[in-house]
Amino acid sequence: MSFIEKNLLTNEVIIYRANMHWIIFLNTILYLLLSLITCAFSFKQTEGSQLLLAISLLALLFALISGINSFIRYKTSEFAITNKRVLIKIGFIQRHSLEVLLTKVEGIGVNQSIMGRILGYGTIIVTGTGGTKETFDQIASPLEFRSQVQANL
Repeated sequence: MSFIEKNLLTNEVIIYRANMHWIIFLNTILYLLLSLITCAFSFKQTEGSQLLLAISLLALLFALISGINSFIRYKTSEFAITNKRVLIKIGFIQRHSLEVLLTKVEGIGVNQSIMGRILGYGTIIVTGTGGTKETFDQIASPLEFRSQVQANL
């Protein structure tokens, strides 16, 4: 059972769920590509082939660490809109969560870079009454998340 399902109120139902975007795995992909390229060049038995092999192994180690970190972040992040609240939880050991009643949401801001617009990810900024602002990065379909909040106000 997820964090959000465990924290539902009486008669509260989930209307919309969102996830992190796959872009959080971009560093892992780039490290893997660097590892493959340097590994391919290291087989040419040249003077620097030992150095290239070491760089390849180092890039592979970075890819592994980055991949594990991104996978944990992807699996432990939850975004939901219910008929009563906006619920967001990110993290496993170090947890960041937000629970705002829909009636207390003043606005949902969306920031997207050019790449974010092309690939469909961005940052959402949840503003509650009293001026509290919470920012969440690399969310898939942030405009849909905002539309769902606004449709249920």
